[in-house]
Amino acid sequence: QSCLSRQQLLAAIRQMQQLLKGQETRFSEGLRAVRSRLSTIHASLAKAALEPPAASCPALQAPADGRKFGSKYLVDHEVHFACDPGFQLLGSGTRTCQADGSWTGQEPRCAEIGECSSSPCQNGGTCLEGLGRSKCLCPPQWTGSSCQYQAQTAPPSWSVTDDPAFSRQPRCAQIAQTQQCSCDPGFHMSGTASNGICQDLNECEVYQQEGGPRLCAHACVNIPGSFRCSCPAGYVLLGDGKSCQDIDECSLSQDNCTSGSTCINTGGGFQCVTPRCPPAAGNVSYVKTSPFQCERNPCPMESRSCHQAPKTISFHYLPLPSKLRTPAPLFRMAAAPGRPGADSLRFGIAGGKDGGHFVVQRSERHAGELILVQSPRGPRTLRVDVDMAEYLERVFQAKHLSKITVFVSPYEF
Repeated sequence: QSCLSRQQLLAAIRQMQQLLKGQETRFSEGLRAVRSRLSTIHASLAKAALEPPAASCPALQAPADGRKFGSKYLVDHEVHFACDPGFQLLGSGTRTCQADGSWTGQEPRCAEIGECSSSPCQNGGTCLEGLGRSKCLCPPQWTGSSCQYQAQTAPPSWSVTDDPAFSRQPRCAQIAQTQQCSCDPGFHMSGTASNGICQDLNECEVYQQEGGPRLCAHACVNIPGSFRCSCPAGYVLLGDGKSCQDIDECSLSQDNCTSGSTCINTGGGFQCVTPRCPPAAGNVSYVKTSPFQCERNPCPMESRSCHQAPKTISFHYLPLPSKLRTPAPLFRMAAAPGRPGADSLRFGIAGGKDGGHFVVQRSERHAGELILVQSPRGPRTLRVDVDMAEYLERVFQAKHLSKITVFVSPYEF
């Protein structure tokens, strides 16, 4: 009986072994199927990442008085622009569709070419179109048709008196045996009633002498029967006919700044700047972390002079009009909100040759302002350094330096 029981037990064990082997085979096949499926999904995702769907940019229109070449707006495709004869292209002649769906460059426009487009005026003269010709409005120290001569005692080459457009015959009518004569608006009668002539009224001189309202923000130019305003180079006349607005050469890509330098727009022009970190001195050295910021490398624990040096140095460039009304807030320094490790800040002017034009005062608990208190007359460049020191329980923690350059325009607008 015991022998029979042993055989039954062996048979049961063999049956269990076969059952487990079958289960193991099915489990292995399931694992292989899952692994194969995961590999397929991974391959398809990797391919999708390497081949992003083709993006496109919004359609572009040809500028007024110009033409457009190119009708595909997919990524890396170019569209070209040209102007009709008699017009010049301002903005970008070629624009490329970028991967983010935007076009490179500036929107092009076509401007009519006049005699002033060749910039005939020298030594800061302003070119004016009108009266069938162009004319240079010269600064006080220069004269000549293109402001090419230094002013002496010679009369100007373009004078009201020798231009027939500035004198006209009056309009006369016989009224009750009496001849009545009158002049067009902007002219006044000169001479006797019998042989009088209508001469132009120089509004620019009249308003200047009588102390009346200022006709023009910059220069007044007398023309037959009226006047017109002009703006200096680097400015454009606004729609009111008297105000001047600065041209932003940087945003219009009209600057000549080389790679590595940055264009800063100023009143009437631009400046190319290349901020540089201070050279290494002792244990103190800096690395440039952005075009306008330097950060100090970590200090040795025992170096007090290194810890006292500015932790960050930032560069700021501000354009200002001449003779700005003061006091005028120019620049604000502040600690990052919720910044740990400092419970008080101190602000001060740390250097720069023009610190006397400014004061620094606290504007909020964690902010300070640089204020212009002495108004400069342009053209001029002012430089001032402002620092912000962090303290924790009256113990110095770190200092941040802002190097500020102010470009003062020659003009009050």
